[in-house]
Amino acid sequence: MPRHLRVHLLPELTQPREPGRSIVVIIDVLRASTTIAHALAAGIHSIVPCLEISEARERAEKNRANSQLGVLLGGERQGKPIPGFDLGNSPSEYTSDRVDGNRLMFTTTNGTRAMMRCLGAHRVLIGSFVNFSAISRSIENAPEIELVCAGTNGEVTREDVLFAGALATRQQAIDTKLVFNDSAQLACDVWQSIGGEAVSHQGLTQQLADTTGGRNLASINLSADIEIAARIDALTVVPELFLNDWQILAADQ
Repeated sequence: MPRHLRVHLLPELTQPREPGRSIVVIIDVLRASTTIAHALAAGIHSIVPCLEISEARERAEKNRANSQLGVLLGGERQGKPIPGFDLGNSPSEYTSDRVDGNRLMFTTTNGTRAMMRCLGAHRVLIGSFVNFSAISRSIENAPEIELVCAGTNGEVTREDVLFAGALATRQQAIDTKLVFNDSAQLACDVWQSIGGEAVSHQGLTQQLADTTGGRNLASINLSADIEIAARIDALTVVPELFLNDWQILAADQ
């Protein structure tokens, strides 16, 4: 039976699949996926994705009352930190001295919404360039692979497509019989157009900067986040969203 890899250029373009067979990778390179990986690498206990700011605040209040763990609020709206939150959505903020051992209530404009499209999956992982190889190893034996690009405000984002193409290209090199959908092939073509895995860190940084997401970050003086997001394999952590209790933990590898 052939294995399939499908890229979905927006969460809204996903289609129901056979429950329990697929591994989904959520992709929001600039910046939720990158920040989540950095937070877990820095020792955060768990991350709870929240759709709305009010939900994050309510969950934080309940967790503070019922848990011995410290609770932090993190996220953004339109790229900017949320007033009253402990942290924004910049990966550099998530250092061990700030987050180690705490639980994070996390809400972003696009990334957390993409996660809601994956409720029937066998596993849901969070991927970005910073944990590229670790994610690739985690999906290489899955019978069905779904790569879901978060996009920005309902529009396709090139940075997410580039990462989807990188992951699909690596998987095809491992299994030449892997069956792509057309969006997967398009993503691979985009990735190869910038040099594929031969692309330099500087080259990838420039490519990410020259996207709508990159320009949005530059406009609010957060260009440093782009350089961090372009560090291929800077981390080995695999964030996994556990659907039964709706929290992201570092997966066993």
